[in-house]
Amino acid sequence: MQRFLSMTDARDVLAPATTMGAVTLAVADLDTMVAYYRGGVGLDLLAEEGGRASLGRNGRTALVLEQRAELRHASPSQAGLYHTAFLFADQADLAASVYSVATRYGGSFTGSSDHLVSKALYFDDPEGNGVELYWDRPRDEWRWRGGSVEMGTVFLDPNRFLAENLTDTGAEAGPSGDAGVGHVHLKVGDIATAKAFYVDTLGFEVTAAFGDSALFVSAGGYHHHLGMNTWHSAGAGTRTPALGLGQVSVTVPAADDLGALRERLTARRIGQRDTGDAVTFEDPWANTVRVTVGA
Repeated sequence: MQRFLSMTDARDVLAPATTMGAVTLAVADLDTMVAYYRGGVGLDLLAEEGGRASLGRNGRTALVLEQRAELRHASPSQAGLYHTAFLFADQADLAASVYSVATRYGGSFTGSSDHLVSKALYFDDPEGNGVELYWDRPRDEWRWRGGSVEMGTVFLDPNRFLAENLTDTGAEAGPSGDAGVGHVHLKVGDIATAKAFYVDTLGFEVTAAFGDSALFVSAGGYHHHLGMNTWHSAGAGTRTPALGLGQVSVTVPAADDLGALRERLTARRIGQRDTGDAVTFEDPWANTVRVTVGA
């Protein structure tokens, strides 16, 4: 496994306005997956052509599905996607999405938690990809100890959550507001290598760490843009082609931010595909990451 040198220059930290972009999934059955994310989660179908579909809200792509029927499912112990987390602006819209998925795909619900910074409900899509639907508490309610944000796993009763937040309009029409990728959680082989890559090289900052089992990182003081864990994938090596995660996207606010990242990748001899407005590369487990400049 390749290791990366630690550098602490200010240019190594991603800009505070950095956000997550669309997640791409390689899927076996495009129609079934579009139906789940459109009719269940409540994303809009923005475009579909040639075995590729883009979904999102308010014209902003949050999910790209690419049909790859020749691929097979990966072993649960392989590195890759743990879940894609879709962030809703308010609890009513989150409740509408949760109700929509639960009524149309009841068997896909896997759990729910109050994480102190957020409320989250979890599902598996029809091909086994993890899905988190969540709402953030206001930032002034988050509690920090030094540089670490306090996050927990407190039971959240999903039926009570719906009873308190689901409106008649939401139950009938589904979510109506914005919904984008708030964070992505990855399965990795080991946390030390993940930190060396995503923190020391890409420039995210650590917000929470749980020994050698999980790491949470962000830009700009968010609770986390990326989570990484070894709960099922400890010791995993390079991914082989399989259904599931195709690409994670990150958006930086300015061309200078992308240029600084190029320099860091080059200094560490990490291969990259550079199109001028985007840089694409692979993490130590061959998870593809694409960084672009925001509009």
